[in-house]
Amino acid sequence: MSSDGTSTESGVSRRKLLGAAGLGALAAGAVGAGAGYAAGDKPVEVKPDPDALPVPFEGKHQAGIVTPAQDRLYFAALDLTTESRGDVILLLKEWTDAARKMTQGNDVGEFGAVAGSPFAPPEDTGEALGLPPSGLTITVGFGRGMFVDDQGKPRFGLDGKLPERLKPLPAFSGDRLDPAVSGGDLAIQACANDPQVAVHAVRNLVRIAFGRASVRYSQMGFGRTSSTSSAQVTARNLLGFKDGTANIKVEDKKDVEDFVWVHPDDGPDWMVGGSYLVTRKIDMRIEIWDREPLEGQEAIIGRTKGSGGPLSGGDEFAEIDFTKKREDGKPLIDMKSHVRLAHPDFNKGAKLLRRGYNFVDGSNGLGQLSAGLFFIAYQRDPEKQFVQVQRSLAGLQNDTLNEYIVHVGSGLFACPPGVGKSGYWGEKLFA
Repeated sequence: MSSDGTSTESGVSRRKLLGAAGLGALAAGAVGAGAGYAAGDKPVEVKPDPDALPVPFEGKHQAGIVTPAQDRLYFAALDLTTESRGDVILLLKEWTDAARKMTQGNDVGEFGAVAGSPFAPPEDTGEALGLPPSGLTITVGFGRGMFVDDQGKPRFGLDGKLPERLKPLPAFSGDRLDPAVSGGDLAIQACANDPQVAVHAVRNLVRIAFGRASVRYSQMGFGRTSSTSSAQVTARNLLGFKDGTANIKVEDKKDVEDFVWVHPDDGPDWMVGGSYLVTRKIDMRIEIWDREPLEGQEAIIGRTKGSGGPLSGGDEFAEIDFTKKREDGKPLIDMKSHVRLAHPDFNKGAKLLRRGYNFVDGSNGLGQLSAGLFFIAYQRDPEKQFVQVQRSLAGLQNDTLNEYIVHVGSGLFACPPGVGKSGYWGEKLFA
């Protein structure tokens, strides 16, 4: 990587298109600017936009998990249409190579979008030409259907490789899951600070998969709803409340190690250093919610809408006191409030690394917005973490928030560890 953040890796750089023109403009600007300076004046230092810089692709873990959450998401789940083990291995190799290039601001392939033969389709679709990497991360996961078919018969020679923790999620009270937006053999999570960069990433991986896998469903998201770094301000969901205040942060080294990454004694060995991804598409009845008084909204969530502080008192990050009572003797934080039912103290200590996104998919045909939360959570053990928490929210106590939301999509994927300068996603799985 050069000092200006431009990738020196082989491949066609999108930013080279800006380079020649930019160099000339810089020279002309320097001369003109210099003529206007008084003695002793110095030009203002121009710093690169941190949101435009690349995120390293190689590493022990896949990027896009503990990476500080970017502003935009494009997620896609695919079904494998081939039954050839060799096809799947080649696909994963090609995906890894393409992701390595795109995350560093380069075109896919040797010649990219415009440098190849005019008589052949371009290797890269080209809509990201001239755009910086924008913090792009691409995270890939494997669904249960990659290992076994609907009858439980092994696929692609992966007998005995199915992780025990990749079992189907149980049914939860209130679920209205649509198979068309659930499941999938492969998952692609592209996060970036520019939506076009994220779309470009998924589009090119889908194009590469042609003949071997097809899109089952996809989801665009905006406005991250969880902070994954203490340096980030807590974002808000479409209900208007701060979301993910108590989320695991990358700086919480012990929590990350205990609750996110698969350990050697967890099994299987090919998943060590990886993580399990749960996705849930959650529709929000926002028109009904918008008619709820502020006091009622805050009681349902268990936090104030403005500061995000708990109703027991204090600022956003104040420790929650669930024992505090109102004058009438009832708890200040309702027993059925969202914050109480989701809290680790009432879920055997379970924590999740959340990095979900808001979505608006037009209207629902009933004169209402089709909007909500695309929930994303990474964890070491889905049964002890996501399932534990969701059972609390959907169980006998019944989170009052359930009157305003409904889960319509669901997915569970095993995300393998990261790769080095060589190798490919899932290499240990297919070894």
